[in-house]
Amino acid sequence: MAGNKKNFPLRLDPQIYTAIERWAQDELRSVNSHIEFLLRQALNKSGRLPARADKQLQSTGSEKQLTE
Repeated sequence: MAGNKKNFPLRLDPQIYTAIERWAQDELRSVNSHIEFLLRQALNKSGRLPARADKQLQSTGSEKQLTE
């Protein structure tokens, strides 16, 4: 799946990056994977997660984490 991911630059305020970095460390994730997790969680909560991505989450059991 990593080969199918879109790469793009992301500019963040240094304080936001530091806060996300600490949060990611607490969750044992990289900053990149934690940002993706947070985006998926927000998309799922708002009902905007594409059906294909939602099915992938269900097949991996990750949807439980997203709803907590």
